[in-house]
Amino acid sequence: MKNIIKITAFLFTLACFVGCQDDDAQIGDIIAPSNLTITAEILGVDASNPNGDGSGLVKLTASADNALSYSFQYGDGLEGVVPSGIDTHRYSIVGLNTYTVVVSAIGSGGVATTTSIDIDVFSSFDDLEAKQLLSGGIGSSKTWYLDASVPGHLGVGGNIDIAADAFWFPSFYAAQPFEKCGDPISDCLCDDEMTFSLDANEQLTFELNNNGQTFFNAGHQGVIGENAGEDACFDFDTSGTSIVSLAPSSFDWSIVPDPDFTARGTTMNFSDGKFMGYYVSSSSYDIIEVTNSTLYVRTVDALNPVLYWYHRFTTTLPSQNFNSIYNDLAWSDEFDTNGAPDAGNWTYDLGAGGWGNQELQTYTNASENVIVEDGFLKITAKAEGSGYTSARLKSENLYEFTYGRVEVRAKLPASQGTWPAIWSLGADYETNTWPGCGEMDIMEQKGQDKNTVLATVHHPAVSPGAGDGSTTVLTTSTTQFHNYTMEWTPDTITFLVDDNIYHTVVNSPDLPFESDFFLILNIAMGGTLGGTIDPGFTQDTMEIDYVRVYQ
Repeated sequence: MKNIIKITAFLFTLACFVGCQDDDAQIGDIIAPSNLTITAEILGVDASNPNGDGSGLVKLTASADNALSYSFQYGDGLEGVVPSGIDTHRYSIVGLNTYTVVVSAIGSGGVATTTSIDIDVFSSFDDLEAKQLLSGGIGSSKTWYLDASVPGHLGVGGNIDIAADAFWFPSFYAAQPFEKCGDPISDCLCDDEMTFSLDANEQLTFELNNNGQTFFNAGHQGVIGENAGEDACFDFDTSGTSIVSLAPSSFDWSIVPDPDFTARGTTMNFSDGKFMGYYVSSSSYDIIEVTNSTLYVRTVDALNPVLYWYHRFTTTLPSQNFNSIYNDLAWSDEFDTNGAPDAGNWTYDLGAGGWGNQELQTYTNASENVIVEDGFLKITAKAEGSGYTSARLKSENLYEFTYGRVEVRAKLPASQGTWPAIWSLGADYETNTWPGCGEMDIMEQKGQDKNTVLATVHHPAVSPGAGDGSTTVLTTSTTQFHNYTMEWTPDTITFLVDDNIYHTVVNSPDLPFESDFFLILNIAMGGTLGGTIDPGFTQDTMEIDYVRVYQ
């Protein structure tokens, strides 16, 4: 028979008085709840287990006359609003512990009546391995940092349709590498230090040092009386140590529709309202994955519980310095021999027709449009009568490759309407129609904006016209040479300018980026990215110092 503890405690009533100058105004009666009682049913109680079966589950039931809702403080640092007054709570601190549960019955006008109950609960759930991985072991501490170097280090997804939507990934939004670092609005997130410690009694604790500044989600800034209209950093004290209790995840990860995906199934509950850097009013985090140096967690937005926030952490403070995994030169053209480009490296696309983008140039292989001179490849777009000529070089059937680091050092044309590009196309494009073949744009520049450059991938899973891309400011693109780089691996495609990452795409077998591609260099005129051409345009040139592929 289950042991039911029932205590009716002394009631504290908070009175509220309302005045009104308008004799005709009417308000509803302000009635304090009365006869508040609370019962606790510890699950699994029997003669051998007088304090429960070790699950830590307790069914709490509150009732009162004239109550509209109930507020529970569970005694373990957690709290919640329970309109029905009936809630099952899991106590996860290992061992036999006494908890004081405080319940407030909320009546009309916000008046409250409060009572409490003490319960003794036994919990046997533990995840010592997770504790050791988080802290470094008994008697040790380990500090974690936001893994800002990887895509999705901060992201959000929705619990929409388990069968159709991979909601356990940040499918709505995933931050790009270092996207939140160096930004005056959000830079406070990148230097957070989160330290887990494990004492001799295997009690896990947590401390957040964020140097006094917290990165608040826009919807949660009201807790500090702010409203920036967007996510932003604000002064917020996070000092103090939080007790971390572990519990089985409330979500059944076995139903996630991916046979290769497993989650740990352990939830961390932080006392005293503590949180892991990004503020969404939540203190509970599902551990999706934890190793000696990586931690991946998910938490539910407390105000919008259909949103799931994801965070990746690492034990090494990330640096924006780029370290390539490909360092052996596999192919290059240094453009050291004057004349036509090396026919062993390059062939051409020739002709007009808009090239699918309403472009206005005709491509040629004439020396006026393409030549190697003084150690540079020079591609020149020219006004010719009522039209334009240019050149488009490609390594198709001469050099094609899968994976590697492509580095191109170039100076771009400055004229309005020119659309320079350094890019790659899937070698099977004739049988696997674009965008099925895939396209990776190492560098493009719009004709109307010569202060930024773009990196983009195109494939069937994104709108071909939009692609998956990012831009970065580069005000000297037309006056100085810069290194445009793409690091293409089975796991990621990373785009950089002068070794600074500004766009990363997660690669996978579902995308067309696991087979041979070839390189393309060209200047288009007008079209979808070139836009309006300067009426006074005569000619302009893209100069390329070298093209190198490392594997």
